Amino acid sequence: MSITQLSLLEQAVFVLAALVLFTSFALLGQARLLSTIHLFAWQGLALALVSSLVATATNEPHLYLSALLTLSLKALLIPWMLHRLVRRLELERHAEPLRHPVMVMLAGTALVIFSYWIVLPIERLELAATRNIIAISLAVILIGLLIMVMRRQAVIKVIGFMSMENGLFLAAVAATHGMPLVVELGVAFDVLIAAVLFGVFFFHISESIESLDVDRLNRLRARDKS
Repeated sequence: MSITQLSLLEQAVFVLAALVLFTSFALLGQARLLSTIHLFAWQGLALALVSSLVATATNEPHLYLSALLTLSLKALLIPWMLHRLVRRLELERHAEPLRHPVMVMLAGTALVIFSYWIVLPIERLELAATRNIIAISLAVILIGLLIMVMRRQAVIKVIGFMSMENGLFLAAVAATHGMPLVVELGVAFDVLIAAVLFGVFFFHISESIESLDVDRLNRLRARDKS
């Protein structure tokens, strides 16, 4: 089944999934910390729309609650908490340009191609929509991991980690019509608790070394060993 044979709602889900992937690339290339937080909020909004559209297409009422939780947590509450944290740490003007940006973007593109190659066996099931959504979800997860590897700023690493969780959520909602409600509530609670703990952790680091640069932490650890 080709994409053009899908219903309008299913095509809209695919477009929103592509938008989630686009925001992952934007997160990877963004230098300013505040702009990175805003992009993460837009990614959360796109995921909420995906969940609501899948709920409409499949008549799964619990996905509406999932969409509401995603909108509340990933598009509003967690970005607000990160924004407030950045303001309290006086990092509003912080910018971290990518080293070798062209190579990093090419690496992200290679991860997308690799993701599609990984899910090629699903083509035998003639599920074109499922295959594409899973490939995009896997690419979002891998790009989130790439963000964690390439970035030095601790807050951006956390955003990369949460972007990986967004990729898992996208696969669960769009490809399998969602997880059981109890599981979704548990995951949402875990993400919220993780955001709070990361905030406390950042404050302790900032008070100790007056920086959230992970490279500086590594240099301190190397100095202690020597």
